[in-house]
Amino acid sequence: MGKSLKKFLKIFVPIAFGLFLVWYSYNSTSPEEREQILHYISSASPFWVIISVIIGILSHISRAIRWNYLLEPLGYRPRIINNIFIVLISYFANLGIPRSGEILRATALTTYENVPFEKGFGTIVTERVIDLFMLLLVILITLALQTEIILAFLDEKGVSLVGAFGLLFVGIVGLFMATAIIRKSKSPLANKLKAFLNGLLDGVLSVFKMKKKWAFILHTLFIWAAYIGMFWVIKYTVAETVPLSLSELMVAFVAGAFAMSTTNGGVGLYPIAVSAALGIFDISSVSGDAFGWIMWIAQTLMVVVFGTISFVVLPLLNRNR
Repeated sequence: MGKSLKKFLKIFVPIAFGLFLVWYSYNSTSPEEREQILHYISSASPFWVIISVIIGILSHISRAIRWNYLLEPLGYRPRIINNIFIVLISYFANLGIPRSGEILRATALTTYENVPFEKGFGTIVTERVIDLFMLLLVILITLALQTEIILAFLDEKGVSLVGAFGLLFVGIVGLFMATAIIRKSKSPLANKLKAFLNGLLDGVLSVFKMKKKWAFILHTLFIWAAYIGMFWVIKYTVAETVPLSLSELMVAFVAGAFAMSTTNGGVGLYPIAVSAALGIFDISSVSGDAFGWIMWIAQTLMVVVFGTISFVVLPLLNRNR
């Protein structure tokens, strides 16, 4: 009962929190403001929205290609088309249950490409570590370009950089201690965990064994440039945000990135965070909300539509496997 309740809360709480934020956002605006926001959303240029979606799809394709650079040193080379569908499915799954996409992604790779789960999952962990590094790099670049602005924003939201790095350090130390205890133990459970950790380690270390390191780096840079690019082009859908510079928009991008990790796919919180960041540059709450909602709706629809197609097509494409 306790485990069932825990699983239920892990799924329900982020969704409930996101829905609460949608309700809060709705009730914190006047009928006139809501009408203006809806007008902005409904009249958003389809051209720029489609460009944003195309850039997003290209980032997923690049991620699917890059994935093989991690798998090749382990002796596996899945079909790129399978990788693309699996990546899209994983993003779709994460909208419903946080981080379920990573498990589903490794499971699908095992099912359709015979890659052992722990090794496939290890490469996914490697990707997440690299994504975290890239996000920190983007934050540092944004801090350098808009130091006072971003620090004021984080302070206002109660986010302490020192505290965040402190928690990360404690987590890393705890992980090393737990691994050391498992390796010394000889219990059956510890032996199973050792086998799993060894497979996981093979996946993580594959980044140092790959032959195409530079291609991997270029794809990584492209993926994150695409993330920023798909955000940047949306500024042309709202008249008030058109004059914003790239460095100013990166402040909102960072705010949105934090929001995405808090609720399922950023539901509710993403438009609020983006609007608050844009407000620093004297963008009205109406225009900021419209920008956030247009960006969130476009990318969420992209994930839902292409994720659903991938769920259907992937088994059909591999029906003989």
